[in-house]
Amino acid sequence: MLVNNTYRDPELKKKLIEQVGKPLTLMERIKLGRIGSPKLHIVGSSVEINNLLMLDNKTHTCNIELRPKGILIGFSVRLKTYLLVIPFYKLIIYKGKAEEYCIYKDNY
Repeated sequence: MLVNNTYRDPELKKKLIEQVGKPLTLMERIKLGRIGSPKLHIVGSSVEINNLLMLDNKTHTCNIELRPKGILIGFSVRLKTYLLVIPFYKLIIYKGKAEEYCIYKDNY
C-alpha cells in the first residue's frame, strides 16, 4: 500500500497501526540495536513508484523502518513524503544474480 504521509492524518495513523503495528518502544529499540536503515539508493521500482520518482531530478533514496508486523519504506519526491507499507505476510525476499531484491504481493 502506497500512501502520502506529508501531513498528519489520524485515519492514516490508525491504518498504519492496523497493517504494520505501532512503532517500537524505546526499550525495544535499544534491545534490537537498530530499527531503521541508512539512506538506500533506489535501483528499481514498480511503475507507480517510478512515475512518482521521475517527477524529481534528485538522487532517489529511501529508508526502511521496522515495525512489529511489517516494514515501512519511506521516500520523498519534491516536498511530499510517501510510505510503502508492507506487512510481513506480503513480504517476499529473494536474491538474484547480482543484487538483492525485495518484492511484495499487492494488487497493482
